[in-house]
Amino acid sequence: MKKSFIDERRHEYAVEPICRVLQIAPSTYRERAARQADPSRAPARVQRDTWLRAQVRRVWEESFQLYGIRRVWPQWPD
Repeated sequence: MKKSFIDERRHEYAVEPICRVLQIAPSTYRERAARQADPSRAPARVQRDTWLRAQVRRVWEESFQLYGIRRVWPQWPD
C-alpha cells in the first residue's frame, strides 16, 4: 500500500495541522485510513465494484486475455 502525503508526514507535523493546510477534514483522512485497514467498512458500491473487477479479470485471464467486453459480460454470475 502506497503511503499518502499525510501518512508520510504525520509524525513530524500531526494530522490536524496538515489537514488544515490541505483543507481536508481530519475525519475524512481517518475514515480513509480505517477503510484501508478494514475494506469491509467501504460503501456497498465500492465493495461491489471490487467484486466485479475481480470477476472481469478472472474471465479475461481464463480466455487467455482475448475476450473483450462483449464476451466478458455474459460470463460472470449475477
